[in-house]
Amino acid sequence: MPESEINIQNVVASTKLAESFDLLSIESELEGAEYNKAKFPGMVYRVTNPKAAFLIFTSGKVVCTGAKNVEDVVTVIHNVAKKIGSLGVEVVEDPQITIQNIVASADLGTKLNLNAIAIGLGFENIEYEPEQFPGLVYRINSPKIVVLIFSSGKLVVTGGKSPNDCQRGVEIVREQLENMSLL
Repeated sequence: MPESEINIQNVVASTKLAESFDLLSIESELEGAEYNKAKFPGMVYRVTNPKAAFLIFTSGKVVCTGAKNVEDVVTVIHNVAKKIGSLGVEVVEDPQITIQNIVASADLGTKLNLNAIAIGLGFENIEYEPEQFPGLVYRINSPKIVVLIFSSGKLVVTGGKSPNDCQRGVEIVREQLENMSLL
C-alpha cells in the first residue's frame, strides 16, 4: 500500500515581537485589525498572502494560526513584524518562533473497522465512544501526538511540533493496523 501523504491543515506558532504593544494605537493604524478588550484580551489581525490570522497581545506576544506550512508561518510573522515596525513600534529584529501545534490529515484509502481497531490497540491509549464522537482517538507517546481515526480511512493528526511528527503518527497507525491485519 502506498505511503499516506499528510496534508497540513493548520500550523499554530507563537513568538514575542516586542516588550509590549499599545493595541489601541496599533489597531487604529493597522487596516483590518480588530481589538475589543471586553470580548478578548488580544487584537485579531488577518492577512491573506500567505493566509494566516494573528492574536496580538499587550505583552508583545503573538500567536499565528491558519498557515498551511511552517515556511509560511516564518514568512507571515516576519511580514507582520515589519508592518507593525513601520507604524513606529519597536519590534524584535529576529523573533524566535515556536511551533505549538500542527494539524494534518491523511487518508489510508480503505474502510476501517473501528471496533476491531479499538480492541487491537488496547484501551490505555485510545478513546472510542461512537455515540459521542464518530472517530477513534489514539494517543501516541512518541512523538507526542493524537491521531483521530475514522471508519472512512481518514486520519486527523494533531499535536505535532513538526511535519515529521505528523508523518510519523500516520506511519505508526499504518504499521499497527497492518500488524493486526486490519488494513
